[in-house]
Amino acid sequence: MKRLLAGAAVTLAALAAPASSFALSAQEAILRAKPAVALITARVDAEVTINCGQGPVTVKPRPFIETGTGWLVDGRGWVVTNAHVVDPAHRLPPWVTHELKKTAIDQACVEPALQAQKMARGQRPDLEERLRREMMDVAMAGLRFTPQSQITVLLSNGARFPAEVKKFSAPLLLDTTGKPVKDSGRDLALLKIPDGVYPALWVGARDVNIGDPVHILGFPGVVLSHELLNQSVTLEASVTNGAISGFKQDAIGQDVLQSDAPAAHGNSGGPAIRDDASLVGVLTFVSLSPSGGAIVQGFNFLIPARDVLKFLADTPVKKTGESVFNVAWEAGLDAFFRDRDELAVQKIQEASRLVPNLADVKRTLAEAEDRAKHPRPRPFPWAWTTLGVSMLSVGTYGGMWGRRWWRNRFRVLPAQVIGFIENGLSPLLVDVRTKTDYETSPLKLPGAVRLDPDDAEKGRIPLDAESNQLLITYCTSPEEATSARFAHLLHQRKFSNVRILKGGLGGWTNARLPVEAKSHLPSIGLEIYKNLTLGDVERRRYKAGETIFREGEDAHAEAYVVHTGSVDIRKQVDGGERQLSTLGEGELLGEMALFRKAPRSASALAGTDVELLVIKNERLEWLIRNRPQLTIEILKRLSEWVVSTDHERSQRN
Repeated sequence: MKRLLAGAAVTLAALAAPASSFALSAQEAILRAKPAVALITARVDAEVTINCGQGPVTVKPRPFIETGTGWLVDGRGWVVTNAHVVDPAHRLPPWVTHELKKTAIDQACVEPALQAQKMARGQRPDLEERLRREMMDVAMAGLRFTPQSQITVLLSNGARFPAEVKKFSAPLLLDTTGKPVKDSGRDLALLKIPDGVYPALWVGARDVNIGDPVHILGFPGVVLSHELLNQSVTLEASVTNGAISGFKQDAIGQDVLQSDAPAAHGNSGGPAIRDDASLVGVLTFVSLSPSGGAIVQGFNFLIPARDVLKFLADTPVKKTGESVFNVAWEAGLDAFFRDRDELAVQKIQEASRLVPNLADVKRTLAEAEDRAKHPRPRPFPWAWTTLGVSMLSVGTYGGMWGRRWWRNRFRVLPAQVIGFIENGLSPLLVDVRTKTDYETSPLKLPGAVRLDPDDAEKGRIPLDAESNQLLITYCTSPEEATSARFAHLLHQRKFSNVRILKGGLGGWTNARLPVEAKSHLPSIGLEIYKNLTLGDVERRRYKAGETIFREGEDAHAEAYVVHTGSVDIRKQVDGGERQLSTLGEGELLGEMALFRKAPRSASALAGTDVELLVIKNERLEWLIRNRPQLTIEILKRLSEWVVSTDHERSQRN
């Protein structure tokens, strides 16, 4: 017996296997993230008064302009970029001032001197350089320099906003000896643009591995300045693809991720995302060749997402990726990529109303509208052999599809409910099971409010219709019939924001989401109830003292769960019948005969009036193969039986 139980335990452990994770397509991930990417411009203007020897002259030299990439981390207007992108306008370093002064001297002193000799810039470089040296000391002596700095954020809809630096961690810089300067930091800056509704990008916390795919979004200068491209290139971010190729540290010991995704000047501060549209890192620097300073592609470096989260820890950004725009946009993309074109149009239009004229939103909406007006031809599932089917059949299937769509228009999946909660919509779960179903089921959803459908039909609904809170009804009826009837009743009572949980309580537990027990249950019973709906299993009732099965009988490929009451387990020992144990509500019995493929090893009698749920062999095997937690509970039970059997043997010896 001990060897048999140990073998069953090993078999059950081998059957438990984790489920695989879900990832978006690369196209959908990029479309989710791209609206949040923005062009960052740091501009420094100056007014310079110079005396070149003929009296003071005031000029405005060409402004110093630095461009880079940023991204909205919070839908209220918080933007992340590299510190070195905004550094010229934020701290006005000496080299920027010097460049502007040199330009002003050329404009106020050198160019007039060349014009007096009837020469143009570049015609005599040697003479031009001599004049510049001669005038530099004179002009610098009494020079008055008045700078004016500005940082702007340009979205893909053409909206340009002034930005204010709210947090700044200086870029890594080296001095003349090649050592990092004292204030070198994480090269991150947090900007704030005017309050509003904006797209936002979610910062992931999951670790990365070598070979993980990444997509870098940004505004490379080679594209912005390309003479053959339209000026609209300044609105849309470019995307390059690659993978994580290494884990390194910078000159002051900070972690960086190496990637072979191409990048160029202007990509600085741009987000690198995974295939789930979450941020994996922020581009901070590229690699230059030792001779000539050309960019060496395939060796670019990212600030890890976890360091971005540390940088944001003491800022008003408490939850990354939070935006009402994201909710509508992601729902629209989800429908679009699953060919639910009408729903896609509705959701994408909602996103467009929140943030109008975003380039990717406009393009995707136009395609969804075209697909909705001109549906793509779809082959019949039975292919060429059924081309002769009658129009009546087509009409029948069309009607069935229409009814199905109509029935499901308010239904949401458990995963969507979790999405509502994560996005701050605070849905209220409403338990509308019939009185019988509610009283016979020991499970309910966490935090659910109980409303009896019979009371609701009589007008007793203790909810506020004017609050417009999202209500999600659930039940255990086939095809959510009770929830649908209750939701219809709420709509009649002016509750406009009502949804139905698809699959009801069973769908929620099958998605492996947490539940609560209304009364105490053993762990094994709780796991079984989480994976069964009471409507799809047979029930049997026995009066107190009735025999459920006898020792030695055929098991008929059935095990049982005690739903109500108690069951006595008895066995023939030394010519007499001995009671081994009493099983209460939620306990599993009869499964050992299934594992052994043998007759019953003991008898079971109803200790009180009892109701049992019948679990067929194939159903129990499916649960063991697909529900690891239930497998673990059965392993614990088998282990306890092994210990109990050894103890009894030692007492008899």
